[in-house]
Amino acid sequence: MPYLSGFSENPLRSRADLIRAVIALIKPLHPYKSSTGARIKIATSTGAGFSETAAQLEGYSRPLWVVAPLLHFKISASDPALRSLLSDEGLGLEDWIRGLKEGTDPKSPEYWGDVEASDQRMVEMETIAFALLVSPFTFSFMSDPAARANLINWLKQINHHAMPQNNWLFFRVLVNLALVLSLGVPLEEVKSHIDEALDVLDRFYISDGWSSDGPWGDVRKQADYYSGSFAMQFAALLFVKHASSLPVYASRIEKYKEQAKMFAAEYWRYFDINGAAIPFGRSLTYRFAMGAFWAAVSYADIELPPPLDIGTVKGLLLRHLRWWTHRPHTFNSDGTQNIGYAYPNMYMAEDYNSPQSPYWSLKSFLPLLLEEDHTFWTAQERPHPLTQDSPSMVSLGRVKLLWPPRHILISNEEHHFMLSSGQSTTRRFKAREAKYGKFAYSSAFGLSVPCGAFLEQIAPDSTLAVKFDDGEENWKVRYEPYDVESGTVTVEGGDDTLFLRSKWRPWKEDVVIQTTLIASTPHWPGWHLRVHRVSVPKGTDPLRLVDGGFAISAQTTRDESIFEQRVRTELDAAGSNKVEEGWYNDGKGCLVISSAGASGVMDLTDDFVNSQGNGKSIIIRADPNT
Repeated sequence: MPYLSGFSENPLRSRADLIRAVIALIKPLHPYKSSTGARIKIATSTGAGFSETAAQLEGYSRPLWVVAPLLHFKISASDPALRSLLSDEGLGLEDWIRGLKEGTDPKSPEYWGDVEASDQRMVEMETIAFALLVSPFTFSFMSDPAARANLINWLKQINHHAMPQNNWLFFRVLVNLALVLSLGVPLEEVKSHIDEALDVLDRFYISDGWSSDGPWGDVRKQADYYSGSFAMQFAALLFVKHASSLPVYASRIEKYKEQAKMFAAEYWRYFDINGAAIPFGRSLTYRFAMGAFWAAVSYADIELPPPLDIGTVKGLLLRHLRWWTHRPHTFNSDGTQNIGYAYPNMYMAEDYNSPQSPYWSLKSFLPLLLEEDHTFWTAQERPHPLTQDSPSMVSLGRVKLLWPPRHILISNEEHHFMLSSGQSTTRRFKAREAKYGKFAYSSAFGLSVPCGAFLEQIAPDSTLAVKFDDGEENWKVRYEPYDVESGTVTVEGGDDTLFLRSKWRPWKEDVVIQTTLIASTPHWPGWHLRVHRVSVPKGTDPLRLVDGGFAISAQTTRDESIFEQRVRTELDAAGSNKVEEGWYNDGKGCLVISSAGASGVMDLTDDFVNSQGNGKSIIIRADPNT
């Protein structure tokens, strides 16, 4: 879809701009509402690993991140044009009020069903709790005791069933907070459920404001966007905002504020100066929810330490949203969001991604709830921290080690990317090796996920693939690194830079591969160095290893494929003075220049060791949509 009117051309500068944007995002859902508004099923037929009822509940609940504020505006708006937009029958905001009543009524044909252990319904309760907290008079059914009782009883089920020991525990906290603050349930009745969940969540804390998505250990080492924008920090800031009226939680609120400040101090590094975030980890179909932490910081009125003032936070959020306005292929032809990242892609989806799941992205619009005279709206939007001309910004540096997630963040004019060593999970998430185990992740090139067993289907960008030399299948890619360490090294040119080092085993046999990732320096900006030491026991069959560079589009700016051109061994003489698209391979290195930029790799093995190998540079023509 080339264009979504109201979103794709939106400058996203003002509160009114954001209102128009969210109307554009949720209006296409209207034709897909059930008769009572309790369920939404958009016109795609992909499946998820839970019931269709729960999937359609997702369709109802996730738009509430913006529906609740819009209903408030509809009541209070003084601007006739805005009131007209919000009263549009094609938007149908009141359908969400009726839908909540029907969905929680056991006698209704559209009842959402009873909750069971590890039930997707628990996830969707977070957004319903949010709607109750921000707009209690709209959603709490104060004049309808029967509907109110049904809602209370349905929400209380979250306290009586087992749930995953990860970010889901915050859903239990926020639901109980809504029960107390918006539905009149005595705090004493649910406090033990809140406190027990918070105590477990505290155990996920690593350091420097970072939490893992569950206890950091052999089962999982995950510190991705769930740790900040998707769930952990985001939900903690909702707690900060709405639990402030409960003195018993005063000390915990202060702790969460301090953790948010520490997290914010470096989280901005995941965003390029153009607003693009580095894709990493699971649930990437939540898209611009990557910026939701900045939305929550503003909503909770967290005063961040310099140099992250409110104007800088505003810029980080709005630039990120603007980047997505230029990604038209995230929409189906009817204007609904599709599953994927910058374009539709089921290979990268999780088993819990239903067609309605992408609307988790609407978390990033929390500032809609801030009044027009709030400093978020009155402050001047400031540029990316690394482009602000002040001594405090210059001292931040363009290469930074973040130890809790085991990342080195690199942001320079040539490339914005990160090096990674140390994350993994034993949970059976699709493409987990690709989402957590690669050497590098880039906001410019994204990452590839596998679609099959052959090399071009594994699409091993920014990772090491290894196999015994016994055919074309059975590749293993780098995963579950251990013995992770970091440090500083001096490289060519006399520059000091950072490194991450780790080991991994492709098989249970005693083949051990140690990789040192060395960050960019001013002497070779945009590049990074990988040093592999492969330990192979005597008698082991020969190995084949492929060290992949960054994935890049094969399409030229003329809508041709570079594979329609001949491969060249060197750049033409004029190549240094103009953009010359194509592919180049001299046997020791290769380069692709296309509409997406330039991606290259060089083999330096012979410069370091007397190689016994049979190395060569290749360009992998990866399967489409990987």
